[in-house]
Amino acid sequence: MNCPATTAGIVQEVSPWDIALCVTGTLISCENALVIAVLFYTPTLRAPMFILIGSLAVSDLLAGLGLILNFVFTYLIDNSVEFVTLLSVGLLISAFSASVFNILAITVDRYLSLYNALTYHTERTVTFTYMMVVFIWVTCVTLGLLPALGWNCFKDQSTCSICRPVTKNNAVALAVTFLLVFALMMQLYLQICKIAFRHAQQIAVQHQFMAISTTKGVSTLSAILCAFGACWLPFAMYSIVADSSYPMIYTYATVLPATCCSVINPVIYAFRNPDIQKSLWMACCGCVPSNLSLRPRTSSDV
Repeated sequence: MNCPATTAGIVQEVSPWDIALCVTGTLISCENALVIAVLFYTPTLRAPMFILIGSLAVSDLLAGLGLILNFVFTYLIDNSVEFVTLLSVGLLISAFSASVFNILAITVDRYLSLYNALTYHTERTVTFTYMMVVFIWVTCVTLGLLPALGWNCFKDQSTCSICRPVTKNNAVALAVTFLLVFALMMQLYLQICKIAFRHAQQIAVQHQFMAISTTKGVSTLSAILCAFGACWLPFAMYSIVADSSYPMIYTYATVLPATCCSVINPVIYAFRNPDIQKSLWMACCGCVPSNLSLRPRTSSDV
């Protein structure tokens, strides 16, 4: 993915994989720029959950821009210069790490909103949410800076991972961290399902409504977890077992699904939310459909 644009004066042929990644990056950037614009220009969307959705959109936007810049650096700029390569890989690591950690933060927020349903809105302050977002970004930017701080394989190519110039040890550490995040998300979503079913059983008067709502919520959470795992697990597992000696086609084949997670995120976490849907309808058409304005919000919408 990080090859010079020319070799001995001959223009390098553009890889279709790099074109696919650049197109994916463009789609990611457009989707998440729309989410950020809606959240920024809608004063009512300032609750903690929308702050987390906004942080996720910013991370995915940067990831999309990183994919575009990687294409530009590969084919239009001499990326044999170490600074260019470090800038590209640092942006991608920071952005995609922030995306994963923001998804975890949203999962935790969903869990707390059900576990502490009575006190959630008083305990979950905007200030605390901003502090959590800042912590996520400081951590992820630090991870992105590690190659520039010396954790790279420029001096010893044999230590390179599947993504040059990230070292094999660094890539394994990032992959293991992702697997731990995924395991924690699975545990939290399992607890969310248990709490939702318990609430459904406790409210006998609304049993039928709650059964429908709970079934929908469980289906939604299952789809979220499956999509996240299907996108990221192949790349994480491959990063652990492979190194720079493996064929690049395997790296591309696992990287592309991972980037598609940032395409799916706005649909799952933003465009399905009824409040964001209303803002989009108002911005585009100046009105809100009656079926949307009367629709009750459930935990599966967040």
